[in-house]
Parts: sequence; structure tokens; C-alpha cells
Amino acid sequence: MTNPLDQFRLDGKVALITGASRGIGAAIAQAYAAAGAKVVLASRKQAGVDAIAAAIRDQGGAALAVATHTGDAAAVTALAAQAVNRFGGIDILVNNAATNPHFGPLLEAEESQWDKTLDVNVKGYMRLIRACVPSMRARGGGKIVNVASIAGLHPQPSMGVYCVSKAAVLMLTQALAAELAPDNIQVNALAPGYIKTRFSQALWGNPALNRALLAQIPQRRLAAPDELTGIALYLAAPASSYTTGAVFVVDGGHLAGTSLDPTSTQE
Repeated sequence: MTNPLDQFRLDGKVALITGASRGIGAAIAQAYAAAGAKVVLASRKQAGVDAIAAAIRDQGGAALAVATHTGDAAAVTALAAQAVNRFGGIDILVNNAATNPHFGPLLEAEESQWDKTLDVNVKGYMRLIRACVPSMRARGGGKIVNVASIAGLHPQPSMGVYCVSKAAVLMLTQALAAELAPDNIQVNALAPGYIKTRFSQALWGNPALNRALLAQIPQRRLAAPDELTGIALYLAAPASSYTTGAVFVVDGGHLAGTSLDPTSTQE
């Protein structure tokens, strides 16, 4: 009998992760490397991905760090080419890079803020997918993990533009899952709740907002980035061979509703 844990190994696989300099992206990259994958780390600033790549190499892993702005189509194409040149191909793509330049009423968002949000959060994902799928097809299949958000499933206060972009990511995931199934490419989405990262610091760093936020989460806490790595590993590994077009919510029960004791919070 084969060891069921072998279904979660990534030996011989090459994974490309965007937004990999910190937070969720960095945690996923390190988890994939620990599972045996060679990882390609992309982020806008070279220094950030260099640090994560160095940490992975220190643990005996293989990592390539490439500064890339996912809003730049030429840079995305070059990123995929570097991954193929260095490691021979691409098997796994994690679309995680995102932006949220507008916090406030939806109707007050400027045209430029709409453009930036949709360009990075939606078109940026599609650019990476378009660049990586040819290699996946050539290698007999692949895995695409799109990091969305519960904001794509339920509107969040003052985050309307971001919510719209993440709802688009969910539909992109489902549409591509159907289109790419004949190529043995599984496409799934993660929908995290509130994770304690620099990206969400405007919320948890404000005491009043943090208290209000925790009151909506039955577990009464925010998650650490590494609490997403288990499901992210499943979606990249052979274990998820019959899972595609799915959305996996990891939110401490946020969407399920508040518990009966609103006074029980953890700062």
C-alpha cells in the first residue's frame, strides 16, 4: 500500500508564486519548497523575494527570485521564460499578488483606482495563467491556485472595488477550470478571511476596527499566513487530482456568522 502522505509531495515539480516576498505568498512558497518543489518567487521588489529565496536555500531547497510587476505583460512573459529556463518548466502557479488602493465608499473610487485594482487583481492573474499554461500542457498537466478572498463572496465595508475584483477571480477560476480540464490542469481558488499580514494592517492596526472585525469572526482572531499552507499544498499536490473549479474558504467561520458571545475576543 502506498503512503497516503506521498500524495502531498511536490518532488520534481516547479511552482511559481506571485506576491511571494511576504505574508501568504511567502508562507506558501516555503511550504511548497519543504514539500520538494523548486520554487520561483515573484514580487515587485527584488530585495523581498531575495530574502525568502535565501531562507529556502538555507533549508536545502531550490529557489529563483525574480522582481516582477504583474501589471506589466512583458515582465510576466519574461518571468515565465526565466522559470522554464532555470528549472525546465512550470507545473504549479499560485496567483497571489494583489492591490487595494481604495478604502472607502464604492462610488467615491476614482477611475485610476478601479483600473489599478482590476489590472493587478484580475488581469494580472490572467496574464500569469496565459504565460504558464503552455508549459503545463507540455508537461502533461498542472495546478493553478488563485488566491481570492471572502470579499469576493460577501461585501466587506469600505472595500467595494477590492470585493468586485475578488468576485471576478472566483468566476475566472471556474471558467478556466472547465476550459483547462481536458489538459489535466486543475484550477481552484482560495478565499481567505482576515489574515494578519502587512496587506491587512490598515484593519488590524486600528484598535476600533480590529475589535469590530474580531466580533464578526467566531474564532475571535485573525489567522497567521501559515494557516493557509495546508490547503494550498493540497491544491498543488497530486491529492487534488479530481478537484477543480472549487473555492476553499479559510476564514475562522466569518461567513458562517458570529457566535453567541460577542464579548469573547482575542486581541
